[in-house]
Amino acid sequence: MTIAGSDPSGGAGIQADLKTFSAFGVYGASVITALTAQNTRGVTGIFSIPVEFIADQFHAVVSDLSVSAIKTGMLGDAATVEAVARLLGEKPGLPVIVDPVMVATSGDVLLPPSAVEAVRTVLIPRATLITPNIPEAATLLGCSPATSTEEMREQAEKLMQLGCAAILLKGGHAIGDEAIDVFFDGSDHHILTRPRVETSNTHGTGCTLSAAIAAGIAMGREPYDAVSDAKSFVWNALVSGAERKIGHGHGPLDHHFASRK
Repeated sequence: MTIAGSDPSGGAGIQADLKTFSAFGVYGASVITALTAQNTRGVTGIFSIPVEFIADQFHAVVSDLSVSAIKTGMLGDAATVEAVARLLGEKPGLPVIVDPVMVATSGDVLLPPSAVEAVRTVLIPRATLITPNIPEAATLLGCSPATSTEEMREQAEKLMQLGCAAILLKGGHAIGDEAIDVFFDGSDHHILTRPRVETSNTHGTGCTLSAAIAAGIAMGREPYDAVSDAKSFVWNALVSGAERKIGHGHGPLDHHFASRK
């Protein structure tokens, strides 16, 4: 199940999550936290769903379907973050992947500073795994963004102190020929690398990665294995979608690359 915002252009949010679940062969359900007016160029409007109706959606799903894993994406404001954390508390032991979505690929702010503290204190402690990128990790820690793999390791260790069980610190915002991510489970650091894909079609990358991890965990994969599989999926989706022309800004990944092989 994904708990996130809707992207009417189909590249990110709920729509990207459901496409990813389908690509992995798992059944996807959704709880919508916000409606956005957005496309590949940017976000022009956000309508937050009342927290009572978010709870209604959640209870409708979990009272009927057997949910194996949950991922969270765009939550929009502090009240929504707190409400979602309470709902997750109703399902103890269920794997939860938290993508602390703060800024869209276009640069539009999706989580105001007032909500960051709620993510830090009530949502992350519920998480099996969190997937911040370098700027998000710096915001959560109140420090400067990491500029090296060693600093990423150090920040992953500090993020662990917020109460989650594991961290994938994404290095896509760094520079260099390789995209380097750091996975930390409290005892071991794993460095995951892929050649950087030269493309502007990166809309929904973070949503897709966290959804792919949730799909893997739902299928019984261990967190590191699910992360490794998800990183491969996103890299292939970036490569396949690099030359596509969808929209006039940051286009989406190619979630369906495998179905055309």
